[in-house]
Amino acid sequence: MQIHALELNDFSDNNYTLIGIHSSLEAYKLAYLLNQKLNIQFVKASYSLDFENKNNNASFEIYEFIDTKFNQSWFLISNKYSNQIEGISKGGLFPSNEITTYLISEKKKVDFFIKLEGDFNPDYLARKVGNINTIDQVITAYTINPNTLKSKDFLIF
Repeated sequence: MQIHALELNDFSDNNYTLIGIHSSLEAYKLAYLLNQKLNIQFVKASYSLDFENKNNNASFEIYEFIDTKFNQSWFLISNKYSNQIEGISKGGLFPSNEITTYLISEKKKVDFFIKLEGDFNPDYLARKVGNINTIDQVITAYTINPNTLKSKDFLIF
């Protein structure tokens, strides 16, 4: 009798490519510039990535582009969420009640991620990253190996 065991990984689709973007732009402005430069159509998703814990709630914006012709999905995801917390003050000359939460905490300097699902040619990806780097308001963009991230499960949605 043959027995087949299923693993949790059998149910998750974590086959994706990740691009990190450093920029001080707002998400909507970056999505607009990416649409112009990459000839895609990012639109604000009707959902966001929401996380709750006892001290803080965080909601990370998502813009999406679904390319049905090539069966590819693009997602622009904010890595930072700033929240005003009442009653907490760190003191100092300019006290701040702002708490910043990161989607991928080991990449705190990355402002946005582009998650690409589907089959992408490495040369095509390199050209797209090069195009992103030509945007004046983007400091830098580069591919990230998702397997090196400890909290990569936050990008599975």
